[in-house]
Amino acid sequence: MTALVSVRDVHRRFGGKSSGSGKDSGDGPAVVHALRGVSFDVEAGTMVALAGRSGSGKTTLLNVIGGLDKPDEGSVLVDGVDVTSLDEDGLARLRRERVAYVFQTFGLIPVLSAAENVGAPLRLARVATAEREKRVALLLELVGLADHAAQRPGEMSGGQQQRVAIARALAASPRLLIADEPTGQLDADTGRAVMALLRAVVESEGVTAIVSTHDPLMMALADRVVRISDGRVDG
Repeated sequence: MTALVSVRDVHRRFGGKSSGSGKDSGDGPAVVHALRGVSFDVEAGTMVALAGRSGSGKTTLLNVIGGLDKPDEGSVLVDGVDVTSLDEDGLARLRRERVAYVFQTFGLIPVLSAAENVGAPLRLARVATAEREKRVALLLELVGLADHAAQRPGEMSGGQQQRVAIARALAASPRLLIADEPTGQLDADTGRAVMALLRAVVESEGVTAIVSTHDPLMMALADRVVRISDGRVDG
């Protein structure tokens, strides 16, 4: 299979004079090495679980892959695009057309209904109303919320809100879905249901997913588990 994501020798440091400079001015206590020579591939159409304890570097790695942060060294290719070389306009286009995110905080707009939240990216992309409504209806059906289209986030459970967030992330048909601890605010049963939904989404939408988690039951649903510890990958 073809790799949709290729990460090569990525380093990321924070603090001191090394952050964002590409050079380490010293290993003083102010310098935190979040990523240390990370390399791995993610094959197209698969779901990879990124496993590791809090502070292991999972979020930093996801941010670098998705273009929310730049590494000090190394390269990241997403769908053939060198993310590390993009300017702000290029990064915005990447996030609009190829990469979507799901966070543990849901990030829904409180005053909008479920359908309006899901359709927001399509509205910004100026997709025709009829096409937008058809896509929104399909996605709400996919995540099991067809009967909740008119409800606002405050009227929904945490699990339902996360399902809406997943549907919204899929609205523009991204190639890569990045989910950072998407079940972090959910109880165990609801979390497993959301992970099962992500598994189903990979198969039905043909999307590639990288999902960070520390739950072994959730890892079992992935095609592959990549383990990260102290900024290094060993899986």
